This record gives sequence, structure tokens and C-alpha cells, in this order.
Amino acid sequence: MRNMFKAIAVVALVGMTFPAAAQMKIAVLNYERAVMESDAAQRHSAEMEQRLGSQVQRLQNIEREMRRLQERGQNERERLEQDELEKLELEFRQRAREREQQAQQLQEAKQAADRQMLEQLQPRLNAAIEAIIESNDYDLILDASAVVHVKPERDITNQVIERLNRSR
Repeated sequence: MRNMFKAIAVVALVGMTFPAAAQMKIAVLNYERAVMESDAAQRHSAEMEQRLGSQVQRLQNIEREMRRLQERGQNERERLEQDELEKLELEFRQRAREREQQAQQLQEAKQAADRQMLEQLQPRLNAAIEAIIESNDYDLILDASAVVHVKPERDITNQVIERLNRSR
């Protein structure tokens, strides 16, 4: 969606003459900030922390155990027998695999939840953007990531966030 906005904006700017561009009413939108600072995204973030908290805790415990094993191996390397060192290294590798699996599961769960939240939020976000475009008679909205400089009065991100938060 954002790439489409960028492509349309670039084509529109390249295709028009500068006098025509000067007469256009142009605004900039930081699409990502509008989503992330919305009340819906904030609620989603809090819910994810609560829902995935036990998985995060499990991951942190595995990482602590890995650090403990690594420190033990470094501190006691000269005192340990070869077979004990091998057992220690094997246990470390097992924890590393376990950590990798836990991290991947956690990331997949978070990404799935984020996608679902965005799918639910998208229609309201589009409606908020359209309402601001219509009420202010904007000719062109540029994605903030495609703009080098913008005056604060041209940035409609806060307006979009406010309107999005009012639409429930």
C-alpha cells in the first residue's frame, strides 16, 4: 500500500509542471507513525506483551542459562575433564537450538497478531485519511518516507491519528 502511494506520488510529481505543482494542495503523511501511535496499536501492543509474556520470559530464561553455561566453560576450562567440557558444550548447543526455536515461534506469533491488527485497522485508517483529504481538499498526499523536508503545517499525521482514534 505504501509503495503504491510512493509510486503514484513520484509519477504525479514528475508528470506535472512546476507552476501546476505550486497551485496544488499537498500534504505529507507518516503512515507508519499514524498506525503505531493509534490507540488501537497501543492496545494491541499491551495485549501482545500480556499474551506473549510467558514466551518472552521462557526465552530470557534460556538466554540466562546459555550465559551461565558459557561463563562456566570459560572459568572452569582448565579444571574440567575433556568429557565434562564436551557435555557442557553439548548442553550449550542444545540451549542455543531451543532458544532459536523459541525466538522463531515468538516472532511468528507476534507477526501473525500484527498482521491481524493491521487488517482490522486498515479500513478505519483509510477512512480517516479520505475524510481529511476531502475536508481539506488536498490534491496530493505524499508518504513522509519519500520526502526530504516538510513544513509542520503540511504534515497531516497527527490529524489522521486523532481521527482514527475517534473512529471506533
